[in-house]
Amino acid sequence: MWQEESVNPIEITTGNLAQPSSLFVTSNGDIYIDDGKDNGRMLKWIAETSSFATVMNVNSTCHGLFVDINDTLYCSISEHHQVVKKSLNAAVVTPNCVAAGIGIKGSKSNQLDGPSGIFVDVNLDLYVADFYNNRVQLFQSGESNGITVAGYISLNPTITLHYPTGIILDAEKYLFVVDYFNHRIVGSGLNGFRCLVGCYGMGSQSNQLRNPFSFSFDRSGNMFVSEFGNYRIQKFLLMKDSFAFSFNQPKFCSTAAWNSNGIIFANRSIVGQYPMAIFVSTNNTIYVANRENNTIVIWQEDSVNPTKIIPGNFTRPNSHFVTSNGDIYIDDGEKNGRVHKWIAGTNSFITVMKVKSLCYSLFVDINDTLYCSMRDDHQVLKRSLNDSLMTSNRVAAGKGSLGSGSNQLNEPRGIFVDVNLDLYVADCKNNRVQLFQSGESNGITVAGTGLISPRITLDCPTGIILDAEKYLFIVDEGSSRIFRSGLDGFRCLVGCYAVSSKSNQLNNPVGLSFDHSGNMFVTDRGNDRIQKFKYLKKSCVIAPYVFQKTYSSSLTDNNQMYHRDCKKEFFYYESIQVKVIESGYYTFHCSGDIDGYGSIYENKFNPLDPLENLLDKEYGYGSNIHFKLDIHLIVDTIYVLVIATYEPKETGEFSIVVFGENKVIFDRFSTPVNIQLIYSSKLTHDSPTYYRDCQVPQCHYETLQIHVNTAGLYILWSESNINPYAYIYKNDFNPLKPSENLLLSHDGTCNDGQFKLISDLEINTRYVLVVTTHYSKTIGNFSVYICGPNNVSLSPFSKYLYDSFDNKYVMA
Repeated sequence: MWQEESVNPIEITTGNLAQPSSLFVTSNGDIYIDDGKDNGRMLKWIAETSSFATVMNVNSTCHGLFVDINDTLYCSISEHHQVVKKSLNAAVVTPNCVAAGIGIKGSKSNQLDGPSGIFVDVNLDLYVADFYNNRVQLFQSGESNGITVAGYISLNPTITLHYPTGIILDAEKYLFVVDYFNHRIVGSGLNGFRCLVGCYGMGSQSNQLRNPFSFSFDRSGNMFVSEFGNYRIQKFLLMKDSFAFSFNQPKFCSTAAWNSNGIIFANRSIVGQYPMAIFVSTNNTIYVANRENNTIVIWQEDSVNPTKIIPGNFTRPNSHFVTSNGDIYIDDGEKNGRVHKWIAGTNSFITVMKVKSLCYSLFVDINDTLYCSMRDDHQVLKRSLNDSLMTSNRVAAGKGSLGSGSNQLNEPRGIFVDVNLDLYVADCKNNRVQLFQSGESNGITVAGTGLISPRITLDCPTGIILDAEKYLFIVDEGSSRIFRSGLDGFRCLVGCYAVSSKSNQLNNPVGLSFDHSGNMFVTDRGNDRIQKFKYLKKSCVIAPYVFQKTYSSSLTDNNQMYHRDCKKEFFYYESIQVKVIESGYYTFHCSGDIDGYGSIYENKFNPLDPLENLLDKEYGYGSNIHFKLDIHLIVDTIYVLVIATYEPKETGEFSIVVFGENKVIFDRFSTPVNIQLIYSSKLTHDSPTYYRDCQVPQCHYETLQIHVNTAGLYILWSESNINPYAYIYKNDFNPLKPSENLLLSHDGTCNDGQFKLISDLEINTRYVLVVTTHYSKTIGNFSVYICGPNNVSLSPFSKYLYDSFDNKYVMA
């Protein structure tokens, strides 16, 4: 025994014991000691008299002992797959009662297999470390069937156990487990389980364990662990600030939104060409790596211009990470095969990790482990910064060979490690985000390819961050967008307006970071800039949730069709103009017979380019509310709500219910298909030819004049196997100047190779339809379908004739 703060034992108690496996000490200092292996009993050492007494008869070793608040003694008998108990208030030694297990090993809810450590809470609920079943069982007071609360087939399987031996509940009823064969101690929390100590593999170093068996806490929260394999007792000090990250993890509501128009925080003159890495610390200091000048550029909070520039002996850094003390870890792997550390206190550099290629991303976890995402080696490596051996890199994820298996990666990019030591990897070329739970070599897909629900299509994700609620923010380089996960799946936050250099667009973004106000900073690599997107705090203000409007309709086989997301299948859709009379946040709920798929656009909807003007889209496959769109709408702006379905060519009734701050005006845009004309013809060798778009020679074509009796929106589309192209001209068509008078054209993109033209046509105006082909010298049949508000006709139009003798066009 050791008294508080004693280095050496102050007392050693001896007795007629044989290999005791467990003990329990009551508040008066009495000690209950296992003596079951050879002597078949449980002894009590009485502190007042320094004497022993038998208090329980057993038929084998007690691997766990516990005395509850009612002075009932529990013994976990591993060899008999049972926990037994008896009251200590009885005058004589009475027979034992069964507390858990039927005495026959098994994995059913009323069975145990080699039970070890036990714990009984103030409710008299019994927790059992079910050793060979790799689980922790909870037997509520009076119940013979247990509930799995950790490990194999638990209700919330967030941890994999391998022979658990010890368990303790803290004051908040969080569970701590000795994971014997994984050589670690794990603890539960609001976000599941995480590794606490022994997280660096089996061994005898100070940060390692070898077959830990039991543990206990002192009143300061320090942990004492008995190690069976290393023949020692280890003390682990409680870190008071153990969850303090060096970067910001804001807490956002489900409707959080950012201004879609970004502000240029820094351009190429400051951050160089192709900026990749950005880090914003908790004190709002911003760090950006300038890859052209091989420097780290730093802005203090609220600074417009850089306040410090750190040069170093590193080359084209791809990533950096800043710890709470201001030290900066910098990638220098591509040329020099290392990771540098700039020490803030001494303004000097040291090498902290040897690598054989660039680190696309760096991360330092709460246990001071450094992670490097090695894009070219299809692996994530890690090493403890507390380890003096520079060669101590270990594999955190990936086999080192590219692939799409659960234990493989293909050009991993961004990485993130949470407080549970779970590793998230942006698996770029597999178009997915993988979660590798602590100690696991097989990843779980949490976004992108391979995830059944919620669905999101990724195109080379490069950056990832988790917010305070563990919602995932993804930088998707290929689509140049930022996504966020939520209760209703994923949604686009910024860069949702195609790829370019406008304030609401991105071009191959790589990384992101938040300041403590929730503003988002994005490295917009293709535009050589850092974009700042302001967090709209009002988006999370709980406003009166007032019902404003209901819109009901149905999708039928008379509705117009389009290729949603430009994929091959056709989807019926209905488009609805939306206006609001007051700017604010509005919610659109869809319900009905269909699995609704909703999209909302600004200004107009183009079914031939479904990404153009897209603000947001949502679906709720298989749920009662088929989608829920939360969006900020501005007065005096036209929006288009498009209702489609999750599955192609699905029909049925639907209703849209709108909640918001004020009145919403709906006006149906799309009308049912009302075919006014079907025109069939054929391109032959005798049909005239021209240079289509002044680029493709000898394309046969036919010209037709369009006559409408009523002004309005008309749709023209083809059915043909000749890869048709179509153009509409106003007043005249000149084959020698094919761009002159051109109104619109379509080449079959996003429409299964058939042209589709959507245009407002006026009366008393000449329109010329030109039907031609994608390739030269292509001939064959075609049909043109036209629908609109009233009758329409087509008649031959030929102002120019081709003179093959003189090889030129002449007036007809």
